[in-house]
Amino acid sequence: MTNSKKAIFFGLVTVGIWSTVASAFKIALTELDPFQLLLIACTTSIVALAGIMAFQGTLHQLFAMPRREMLRSALLGILNPFLYYIILFKAYDLLPAQEAQPINYTWAITLSLLSIPLLGQKMSSKDLGAICLSYFGIVVISTHGNPFSLEFSNLTGVGLALASTVIWAVYWIFNTRSTAEPLAGLLLGFLCAFPLILVTTLCVSELPTVSTKAALAALYVGIFEMGITFALWLTAMKYAATPDGGGTARIANLIFLSPFLSLIFIHFLVGEEILPATVAGLGFIVAGNCLMQYKKSATK
Repeated sequence: MTNSKKAIFFGLVTVGIWSTVASAFKIALTELDPFQLLLIACTTSIVALAGIMAFQGTLHQLFAMPRREMLRSALLGILNPFLYYIILFKAYDLLPAQEAQPINYTWAITLSLLSIPLLGQKMSSKDLGAICLSYFGIVVISTHGNPFSLEFSNLTGVGLALASTVIWAVYWIFNTRSTAEPLAGLLLGFLCAFPLILVTTLCVSELPTVSTKAALAALYVGIFEMGITFALWLTAMKYAATPDGGGTARIANLIFLSPFLSLIFIHFLVGEEILPATVAGLGFIVAGNCLMQYKKSATK
């Protein structure tokens, strides 16, 4: 198998897994609150990430990091997984999965907006058009196809879903300055966030006791959403970056398949009837993301 085919294979596997996690969130949240879900998922992801690094023979990187990078990774752990997933899970708790998932998908647009004050980047008219297009899609989805009524299905849930995109974008902006190995930095962040997650859960909730179905969904979130997919995506990008890999842009574009595939899983696994407004709104969001991506490619 050529590096190009390997890159596509690992990219498609990652996108396929990402497409299922919104359904796993909703299944787990039928019995768990956001804090309990995060506690189980974070514990599982720590084991998964440590296992991957042990298998790769790179676990020593965790202890070889400069102190400055250790501190950076620890502080980033407050953003992800602690704040990001508590807010995201609460948004999924309040909203149907078909609403929360597309709104969360606008994190790339939020990243572009925050890059202006944080990274000194400039906004073009095409950027503004892409942003307006994506956020109009959010309004279409959140108002169930009546965007000019401004009657949102759950304004708090929509606000939390949008807030999660801000935290995720800030996390990645500051993460780009890290020189640590990606998996090692991620694992250290999760390890440092775990005590905070545990104490918060004990203070505002309680240790979870759930059915097998909800427990498996929470474990799935930890293994795949917060663990294995990160390593798979890095592998896809590594193969794509080789001379015969076809380029990382081609693999990055596979992510546009994820939100539409996710709606199929949400329908069959969660049982939600997918509204036409959801598909239409998601179309606006993806169009905005594509426009932003095209602009960056043209600039390069």
